[in-house]
Amino acid sequence: MRRIALAATALGAVALMAAPAVAHVTVQPSEAVAGSFSRFVVRVPNERDDASTTKVVVHFPPMAFVSFEDAPGWERREKKGEFDEPLEVFDSEVTEGIQTVTWSGGEVEPGEFTEFGFSARMPDGEESLTFEAIQTYSSGEVVEWTGAPDSEEPAPQLHSIALPVEEGQGELAVLAKVASSMDHSAAAPAEADAGDGSDGQLGAILGGIGIALGLIALLVAFTRKPAA
Repeated sequence: MRRIALAATALGAVALMAAPAVAHVTVQPSEAVAGSFSRFVVRVPNERDDASTTKVVVHFPPMAFVSFEDAPGWERREKKGEFDEPLEVFDSEVTEGIQTVTWSGGEVEPGEFTEFGFSARMPDGEESLTFEAIQTYSSGEVVEWTGAPDSEEPAPQLHSIALPVEEGQGELAVLAKVASSMDHSAAAPAEADAGDGSDGQLGAILGGIGIALGLIALLVAFTRKPAA
């Protein structure tokens, strides 16, 4: 099941998971494959019963090719700067990028949440990325989500998943290997249910179609030149 989840993330076809039963600012999904291009959201719930969230500031770790989705009703301000260390991307160095993003002018009322979408390439060689966030309420209260994962006000975390890469293999070959393992995983239940007749055959056919569509999406994603 974990391999299936990894491949789905790499294909860019993972649906956003439900948030844990805590009202913290988070980045969702919380895992992505190293070196992959993925879509994320900064999820901002309102923790107060008597005030609305009116501004959110997020400090980004070094990431390449960051772009944002429009959030109706909110104004977005971006601050760029140089990285402490350059990122190695496609045999070249990326030396600067997004450092801070501020969303303001909107409102997250009590009992509601909002999401700010963005796309980025997961860096290589990092086990986890930290996004410090500052949430401001209409009452003037400011909550700083900058603490450790086990603190009362933890900073949003994004964990990197490194797929095994053999010498001479690129990302496409690695993900194709994961997709192949999905094929075997899907075939096993179908074989076990072979005595059920047409239902088992139908499940195998549908599973094969799903894997084929996933591989097509994978090929399109990795052959399309990313926009800087």
